[in-house]
Amino acid sequence: MRVLLVEDHRAMREMIADHLKERGFAVDAVGRGDHALAAAGVAPMDAVILDLGLPDMDGLDVLSSLRASRPDLPAIILTARDSVDDRLLGLNSGADDYIIKPFNLLELEARLRAVLRRAGNIRGTTYSLGGVTFDTVTREAAAFGKSLELTRREAALLEELIRVPGQVITKDRLEERLYALEDAGSANALEAAVSRLRRKLAAARAALQIETKWGIGYRLIAGPAEGGPD
Repeated sequence: MRVLLVEDHRAMREMIADHLKERGFAVDAVGRGDHALAAAGVAPMDAVILDLGLPDMDGLDVLSSLRASRPDLPAIILTARDSVDDRLLGLNSGADDYIIKPFNLLELEARLRAVLRRAGNIRGTTYSLGGVTFDTVTREAAAFGKSLELTRREAALLEELIRVPGQVITKDRLEERLYALEDAGSANALEAAVSRLRRKLAAARAALQIETKWGIGYRLIAGPAEGGPD
């Protein structure tokens, strides 16, 4: 999942971005409205978290511009404006949720997942295939009930593949999902992540295969059952 975070307070922006990245999101974090619109034009976003008090333009104007091309884009307003009138204005302007500062990071994450579920971008919380389960809330994976120790990037890769088993996901699409603009991987970063995930699935004797479609991308398919670990 790729999130656009628009927050002009640098320390808060970094705190939110770091938390969401640790929870498996790719985050494009910016501090200005014009930078937000530019980032949204480079790569498709799954949701936006938006401060209203930006230095160059009002956050609601940013939301309006984003929604012009993505009417269904899930949006959370994160602001110190706490009057009833401000909240009504934000919600009536199209925001899916309105969070007042100060806030709890876990609550923000939970609300983000909630608006993504309502939008259909998260179709459940747990996926299961070939003896492997992946919980999108805890970010934990297991093979036949035994925990799989995955890095943040590997977990994000498994999530993207297990959500649509048998469907080929292009390399460009996976790179967009796994890497934010500021930490885009090298040319071989995705291939390396796929290779590591394959090794861990094989070591756990999972009945899964990551199949390469050369020049296109990857898909996850159920393979011959190994019967689980000894």
